[in-house]
Amino acid sequence: QVQLVESGGGSVQAGGSLRLSCGVYGDTYSSWCMGWFREAPGKEREGVARIDSDGGTIYTDSVKGRFTISKDNAKVTLYLQMNSLKPEDTAMYYCAADPGTIDGCPYRAFAYWGQGTQVTVSS
Repeated sequence: QVQLVESGGGSVQAGGSLRLSCGVYGDTYSSWCMGWFREAPGKEREGVARIDSDGGTIYTDSVKGRFTISKDNAKVTLYLQMNSLKPEDTAMYYCAADPGTIDGCPYRAFAYWGQGTQVTVSS
């Protein structure tokens, strides 16, 4: 069983920064696919950033240059550093993990999800 626990959300003014953390508990491996997703009211859940099994990173266009995904394998923790935050970044942010397949990481259908942490950016 794998459990993911997010922290670090909060309220911040536009232009500010937050760092989200995701503690990973259970049987996982450093080669697993790890990602951050977000869901705003009335909108579909979208992928924000992902670390693939080969260590490569992918970001959605709206956060490129502002957000950085990273992981600490020793601490088994995933991070999302968010800078230059905008009101449109307001959403519930979720951490996700998946063992992946020979074809790579899933697009959205990650196997394990955290409960989410709220990020609110005011103008």
